[in-house]
Amino acid sequence: MAASEESLRKALAEKLSAVEAHGNTVRALKAAKASKPEIDAAIEALNNLKLEKSSIEKQLQAAVGVGDGDGVLSRETFRQAAVNTLERRLFYIPSFKIYRGVAGLYDYGPPGCAVKSNVLAFWRQHFVLEENMLEVDCPCVTPEVVLKASGHVEKFTDLMVKDEKTGTCYRADHLLKDFCNEKLQKDLTISAEKAAELKHVLATLDDLSPEALGSKIKEYGITAPDTKNPLSDPYPFNLMFQTSIGPSGLSPGYMRPETAQGIFVNFKDLYYYNGNKLPFAAAQIGQAFRNEISPRQGLLRVREFTLAEIEHFVDPEDKSHPKYSEVADLEFLMFPRDEQMSGQSAKKICLGDAVSKGIVNNETLGYFIGRVFLFLTRLGIDKDRLRFRQHLANEMAHYAADCWDAEIEGSYGWIECVGIADRSAYDLCAHSEKSGVPLVAAEKFSEPREVEKLVIAPVKKELGLAFKGNQKNVVEALEAMDEKEALEMKASLESKGEVEFYVCTLGENVPIKKNMVSISKEKKKEHQRVFTPSVIEPSFGIGRIIYCLFEHSFYTRPSKAGDEQLNVFRFPPLVAPIKCTVFPLVQNQQYEDVAKVISKSLTAAGISHKIDITGTSIGKRYARTDELGVPFAVTVDSTEDVTIRERDSKLQVRVSVEEAAAVVKSVTDGQRTWEDVWEKFPHHSSGSADD
Repeated sequence: MAASEESLRKALAEKLSAVEAHGNTVRALKAAKASKPEIDAAIEALNNLKLEKSSIEKQLQAAVGVGDGDGVLSRETFRQAAVNTLERRLFYIPSFKIYRGVAGLYDYGPPGCAVKSNVLAFWRQHFVLEENMLEVDCPCVTPEVVLKASGHVEKFTDLMVKDEKTGTCYRADHLLKDFCNEKLQKDLTISAEKAAELKHVLATLDDLSPEALGSKIKEYGITAPDTKNPLSDPYPFNLMFQTSIGPSGLSPGYMRPETAQGIFVNFKDLYYYNGNKLPFAAAQIGQAFRNEISPRQGLLRVREFTLAEIEHFVDPEDKSHPKYSEVADLEFLMFPRDEQMSGQSAKKICLGDAVSKGIVNNETLGYFIGRVFLFLTRLGIDKDRLRFRQHLANEMAHYAADCWDAEIEGSYGWIECVGIADRSAYDLCAHSEKSGVPLVAAEKFSEPREVEKLVIAPVKKELGLAFKGNQKNVVEALEAMDEKEALEMKASLESKGEVEFYVCTLGENVPIKKNMVSISKEKKKEHQRVFTPSVIEPSFGIGRIIYCLFEHSFYTRPSKAGDEQLNVFRFPPLVAPIKCTVFPLVQNQQYEDVAKVISKSLTAAGISHKIDITGTSIGKRYARTDELGVPFAVTVDSTEDVTIRERDSKLQVRVSVEEAAAVVKSVTDGQRTWEDVWEKFPHHSSGSADD
């Protein structure tokens, strides 16, 4: 087992001290004009210590994923190889490239569009169809009033710092994150204690207040990356693109920063469409826009991107899920809040245990965490580089019951790709209050129930005389009291005749007298219970998932001659941009005719494919398609039967021309595996196949 990073840092620190001490010894011997054999022995011992130090450095580089020594490919080198291949093969490229591009905007090329289309098709199948969700499609332009109600106009911000001399803007938490990562990965001399401190900062980065973030930036001496000038204190910057609706400019709006609000404002109609029944889920795929402070990291942080969001509406008193048992036995990496705060790492936890122990708040939230895990791993995300991290206290909104992020590890570290949150009833309540339209559900009772209801009746005449223009604020505050607060006020009024009452919309306490409000409990018969549903929201950043999939699928392997490294994307057939290629082995009319017959069969079967009838060697054609992640290649070398080659193993089988399309379709559709095909059909070997 490889030594831990912590023990390697301690060993390196000890070895550095030993090298320094031995260097001093050699210098002392030379100064004292010691004998040559004695000096030579000391120099040899010093050289041995330096070799040992170098060995520990290489091990530490491997532990933190940097350096190219001993076959360890650095994250930067790996990323550059992957991105170069992605851009050269037109998976994606910077937008408006001939005009030098715009940061944070990218175009998907043909293979990138195909991968994205396949990911979204599987998302619809895995979630929308499987769960009978209601799919909607809402406008990107959103009136200001909607986003004021949701809190985006006031609070949708990131913390920004400015270069105090040039005015260039940077995102504050990114500067701190980059500093910590650079120290951990490239400064091998820092102590184990300092490394632990930097890791704790990274783990709790989202929990830092503006003051704490500014303090850390000053403590570590972080300056503007481009100029090394000092930075301002962090301050909030709203990330929404503002616009106006119509030519008058009197109707302000924004490009939506998320797709969820379109679902919330349509809740009443969707609830009716669903037969006035809960639970139900609505889903939407669409573009969202965020005016990022300093976009970077390719597809991971962009200004326009595709979101796929689900809003699952549920009774707040019953968050069980009928299909929860289907995912309860799943075990995967989870990173609960307590482990983060104590500096521990993510660990494998059984989902059922996490829910039963209260680590995950409820069954429905747990069910969607399990379904997200299955979705990502079936796409091709490595399950050992996927974790579910619970939000820290400062990350969560005050109304949220629990929030988890699906984070995927890549060359940029751990990247949040899916958020799964129990948002309680906040969104529907906010839009109900702002619009005046009740966004509620009802549970009808089989028999009427006698219930004791709290009745708060403000005496508007008395309140008007006392508070004049502020009467409305006081009335609304009194009516909004919960039962405990109201009964405490009732008791105080009966005993003292007057009580101090805080009105949040006025921001001050006001005196309430006994004649200003009546508080009582009355027994009533009810035929139904009316309530505001809670919502569990899984939100998927499709571009981030696709980029992580690109990295998890990319690898290189030597050519047969061993003189070059060939690039390969190991996409599962589910998401591969092209499922199959068809090659005539040589330029021959008969072979080309057979290739066209197979192509026609593949088209009829709905299999995306490509014919390559160029005169290039078969090995180079295989290499070209491997670089696009094509899982299967059909090579026509006779008029009776053909070979089918699997991309990663490079193994080949022989099948008849008539069977070729059906075999490819069965594997790409998941009806059988390549192992099944390998067992059933004759094997084919060719010395020149991958030459």
